[in-house]
Amino acid sequence: MSFYYLSKEMGLALNDILGRVCSYNKDFSREDIAITWINYKCENKRVFKGFGFGFNNKKKVYPASVVKLVYGLAAYYWIKKGSLLLSDEIIDAVRKMLSFSSNNATSFLIDLLTGTTSGPCIEGELWENWKYQRSIINDWLHDLDWKELIDINCCQKTWDDGPFGREKEFYGYENNNRNVMTTDSAARVFEEIMIHIDYQTNDLNLRTFLKRSLNKVVLKNDSLNQIDGFLGEGLPENINLWSKAGLMSEVRHDSAWWINSQSLQTLLVVFCNGEKYSIDTSLLPLIAKEIYEFNKRHIIRD
Repeated sequence: MSFYYLSKEMGLALNDILGRVCSYNKDFSREDIAITWINYKCENKRVFKGFGFGFNNKKKVYPASVVKLVYGLAAYYWIKKGSLLLSDEIIDAVRKMLSFSSNNATSFLIDLLTGTTSGPCIEGELWENWKYQRSIINDWLHDLDWKELIDINCCQKTWDDGPFGREKEFYGYENNNRNVMTTDSAARVFEEIMIHIDYQTNDLNLRTFLKRSLNKVVLKNDSLNQIDGFLGEGLPENINLWSKAGLMSEVRHDSAWWINSQSLQTLLVVFCNGEKYSIDTSLLPLIAKEIYEFNKRHIIRD
């Protein structure tokens, strides 16, 4: 069973929305776009299992920095089970990885999570042990037994200029060991972070690092914000939003959670695969705006 109930009404709406947003640019194609959209009913601060729909939501795509949601969740669970000791340095690294999408912080955390380090190529038993250790995060994902995580790959660091040495070799022939996720897998991880963890005072609170400001003055002073050109740009400025974007030369992605009203919250993950989407700043805001407006017209009651 999926982690959300299927809604035919939302499926029809999503089909219409995709038709409209793709009509704005002849280069946009449904085949390049994957979406998971879930609405959650809320009552007395309790969030119930969501209703939603997906489009290409099981298609495996390079996730870019959206994979940092997985690494953040892994850090939380490693600390909970005592495999990592919570420290100011780890808190700062997770904050920079999720809030600012720092690749340096991500590299540091992956080294801690897996007991590996980057460096020149190595051979023999050392190389085999290194690859085994680096796969620990994938093993943990498999042990969670969430069907949405089957066959995804989250074992690679994220880069500014690309991998070198053993990291490049670990990518495999024609990059066949590259990170891959689906929008459903990203949504399942985001849902875990947002509603299934009862954060305590001294916990690594992942939600706080994903909170975004939609204030236009704040955004103007932050050229690397994860709002402009992403889902958050299509939402009203007064919305409470948590998000994690992914951008590189081949993709433009975003994952977002926002509060519509006291009784409704929304999770939206959109992957756009292709260079034309990487340079486009209009599509993701359009999709978010359409979905927000649909919810406002058809679902929001309070």
